[in-house]
Amino acid sequence: MKEKVLLISPQPFFQWRGSPIRVAFNAMALKELGYSVDLLTLPIGEEKELDGVRIIRVANPFRLRNIPIGPSLPKLFFDLLILFKGIGLCLKNQYKVIHGVEEAGFIGVLLAKLIRAQVIYEKHSDPFSYKKGIVKNTFLHLYAGVEFITARMSAAVICTGPGLVRQVEATSPTTRTFHIFDIPSSLVEFEDHKVAAVNKELQKSEDDVFITFVGSFALYQGVELMFAAIPLVAAQCPQARFLIIGGGQAEIETLETEFKAQGLEQRVSFLGKIDPDALPNYLRASDILLSPRASGVNSPLKILDYMKAGRAIVATDIPSNRLVLSDENAILTAPNPDGFSRGISQLVDDKRKRQQMGAANYELYRNKYNFAHYRELMASCYASVLEKDYQFKIGKCTRKKKPLLPRLAKAFSLI
Repeated sequence: MKEKVLLISPQPFFQWRGSPIRVAFNAMALKELGYSVDLLTLPIGEEKELDGVRIIRVANPFRLRNIPIGPSLPKLFFDLLILFKGIGLCLKNQYKVIHGVEEAGFIGVLLAKLIRAQVIYEKHSDPFSYKKGIVKNTFLHLYAGVEFITARMSAAVICTGPGLVRQVEATSPTTRTFHIFDIPSSLVEFEDHKVAAVNKELQKSEDDVFITFVGSFALYQGVELMFAAIPLVAAQCPQARFLIIGGGQAEIETLETEFKAQGLEQRVSFLGKIDPDALPNYLRASDILLSPRASGVNSPLKILDYMKAGRAIVATDIPSNRLVLSDENAILTAPNPDGFSRGISQLVDDKRKRQQMGAANYELYRNKYNFAHYRELMASCYASVLEKDYQFKIGKCTRKKKPLLPRLAKAFSLI
């Protein structure tokens, strides 16, 4: 009989962004590893089927269509609904593991205590890295306290980045921690004939060098830096063509007007949002891929998509980009328009270097940042929690030093 897992995601499912993508990969990996998976999530997002996974959604009495990232009253309301729905599920099913993502980790702790299951807490972000208003900062500090208790009470904590692993180890040294890194956002591979079709569609001159950015136009993405660098590159490199994927329609219209005023409308193309499973072909058709990220704890997910495309990368030299990039596979620049433009121009004029960096990136994807290794890391984590004989060399595991029950008692004394 398959061991049952309750995977709890307090994010919209499905949306094409970091946490929901990881949740889908979690469910797929666990199913392929032989577990029976129930995914408890919000009633918001695209309808997405996962083969062999039962998706259970809480009610939506207020007919909300979206919720913002970060703390909010709607988020708290849905967290309560998840808790109550989870209680009902736990009373009906013999779950071996409750796997809670982000704030659902604490919900998982409560449910696991109810049915004496093991709990895995998955940490995607650092609440102290956010800088919001006074009210949100207060909520984030409260959440940091809940997160501390959750880590202490969990059988294991999965972290998406090494910085998060260090945070957990510093505050909860007896809890097992696992670094399970992100992987590219789509499992679809590029196809040469589709790449050729994209090239034919976009190319205006045989000398075009396509320089592509993918992402939202949020400030943390560093898009202001990138847009300021574009005229500098265009002035120096007549063959440079910029392709911008993402952004909302109103944002695109504003930027198109600005670049037209600068006489650059033929040098900058806004392609809008592209289906994620078609994106690998657009990235492969590019020559240079951009990550102008301004801040953050974890490496941008786009970088892993870039690696999979086997193309050269220009990125700002900040810690989150350095987690997966180095001088061997990217041009890392000062986080300002002048530095960023110089890095792009350097690669525009050096085809051989572009090819070398692209090959290095594709090797990293093939050898490490792929779904097969992701699944194996998840297998290692679950085997450790369920005390099975399983080891996998990639990733990090810190064995617990004390049995679970004394740690639970100590953690509850903190509440």
